[in-house]
Amino acid sequence: MSDENLSCSFCGISKVQTKILVAGEDAHICDQCIEQAYSILNHQTQIKEINSVKNDISHLNPKLIKKFLDDYVVGQEYSKKVISVCVYNHYKRINHETLDDSLEIEKSNVIIAGPTGTGKTLIAKTIAKMLDVPIAIVDATVLTEAGYVGEDVENILTRLLQAADYNIEKAEKGIIFIDEIDKISRKSENPSITRDVSGEGVQQALLKLMEGTIVNVPPKGGRKHPDQNFIKLNTSNILFIAGGAFDGIERIINRRLNMSSVGFKNSELKAKIDDSTIISNIKPNDLKDFGLIPEILGRLPVLTYMLELDANTLRNILTEPKNALTKQYIRLFEIDNIELTFTNQALDYIVEKAVEFKLGARGLRSICETILIDDMFNLPGSKTNKLIVDKNYIESKIDGTNFTNLKEAS
Repeated sequence: MSDENLSCSFCGISKVQTKILVAGEDAHICDQCIEQAYSILNHQTQIKEINSVKNDISHLNPKLIKKFLDDYVVGQEYSKKVISVCVYNHYKRINHETLDDSLEIEKSNVIIAGPTGTGKTLIAKTIAKMLDVPIAIVDATVLTEAGYVGEDVENILTRLLQAADYNIEKAEKGIIFIDEIDKISRKSENPSITRDVSGEGVQQALLKLMEGTIVNVPPKGGRKHPDQNFIKLNTSNILFIAGGAFDGIERIINRRLNMSSVGFKNSELKAKIDDSTIISNIKPNDLKDFGLIPEILGRLPVLTYMLELDANTLRNILTEPKNALTKQYIRLFEIDNIELTFTNQALDYIVEKAVEFKLGARGLRSICETILIDDMFNLPGSKTNKLIVDKNYIESKIDGTNFTNLKEAS
């Protein structure tokens, strides 16, 4: 075959159309295919390097983890410190096998107590983002004992497998955040003629998962049946973080601290503690009195709390974090070539309403949606290229609406 009739074995381009055609034993490759192959190889190498850095925590320490959390979570300094230490110790335990086989370091599973909208879920999501590990966020309220209507506890692991794209090795180093853990509290200390299938029974079923065991996981969730193919998953290196509002636990803490009694020492204590900070005095025994069984508290050894957000913290949440709410809305309008601006008075008024209705950080979004919903509907595609949101504008938007029902809706 003449040189003119030669062509690239990959893309089929003829030799006359290429700069270089490299000959192999039974095939040829052109310069363009070489460049493309090199680009693909280089890209894959970069991805592997990035992933190896993210999954290797040897370059991290608790202070760096907390610093990363500070970019996304405003306030809650104590909780961020506690969780940074727990996460660091957990992944250090996984990545560095001890030389002494007789010494086994146990997991540092965490339980977070605090009002709704204070950032419990956000902390778990941010940690997973930093370490590039899969995270499953599950709601404890849908879980029931095996054999009853609802989800089996093993379905928690199915969610984690799906988050890890069914990569078992990756899933076994993931994070599971169990929300609404307080909703599966024991209903009563006294035995009942009916089974507590969504309370203490679920807590009992979670014990082995949290402690570490090999579980047969249904790959698509749902109920187990004999003909189903299961995936074996070891939960020994999965970090469990549980969160709950524990509504009413303040009364238990008050009773333990004997805040209702009269006396000089008690007056000093009352001066230091108000209703918004009483949660900072929480102890594992308070959770036991609330309805969590001692066995599950033993598998969630680290207890921390989230304080109710005050006006200053809510104001910072609106503007300071990397994913701040105002930045999100400004970006959304920017895509439609509309310049959105919030005045300081407008931001203060939004915070004032959030505090008034005790909506927490999650409620800030509800308020902003109420204010901007008409503009997000009308302005895209219009000739308007600028929108200024001030206090008067907000008042005109929320007057006469069902804004007062936001508290019940959230």
